[in-house]
Amino acid sequence: MNARIPPASTRTAANVTTVTAPVGASSRKEPNIPAALAAAPAIQPITSATPMWEENKLPTSAGTMRKQKTSKTPAVANDFPGFVSNRILMPFINEAVHALAEGIADAEGIDTVARLGFGHPLGPLALADLIGLDTCVAIMEVLQEGLGDPKYAPCPLLREHVRAGRLGRKSGRGFYAYG
Repeated sequence: MNARIPPASTRTAANVTTVTAPVGASSRKEPNIPAALAAAPAIQPITSATPMWEENKLPTSAGTMRKQKTSKTPAVANDFPGFVSNRILMPFINEAVHALAEGIADAEGIDTVARLGFGHPLGPLALADLIGLDTCVAIMEVLQEGLGDPKYAPCPLLREHVRAGRLGRKSGRGFYAYG
C-alpha cells in the first residue's frame, strides 16, 4: 500500500484554501469523505466549507460548522481551484506585483492605495510577504493549472524574488525588509 494513502476505513478531511477536495480524494474509493474546510487565519472571522465529495451534501459542512462552538462564520463555496478566497486574493496580489514591476508605484505606494483606498488592513505586497512569496507562486501555479488560464501565471518579478530567496517575512526580506 502507498504510505501516502490511508486505509479505506479512515475518515479524511483537509484544511486547504487552494487545492480542490477531489485532488485529495482522487485515490479513495470511500463515497462518504467529509468536505474540505478552508480555515481562514485566526484573525479572520470567516471560514469556508465545500460540499461533501461525491454525495454533494452542501449543507453538511456549513451546518456542522454552525453547530460547533466557533466565532467564525461559515461561507459555503463550490469545489474549484482556489475556492473563493484565493481565486480573488491571489490575482489581486499578483497584479500588485505586476504594477510594481512596471514601475506604476513603489511597494509602499501600492500598499497605501489598498489600505486607504480599499480599506484593507494590509496592502497586497505586505500581505504577500506575510503569506510567503513562495506560497504565492505555488498558489498561482495551482490556479493556472487548475483553471487552464494563463492569466493566473505568477508575475516574473514574484518568481525572481523567490529564486533570490526573498520569501517575505519568513526569510527577512520580500517586498519589504524585516529584521
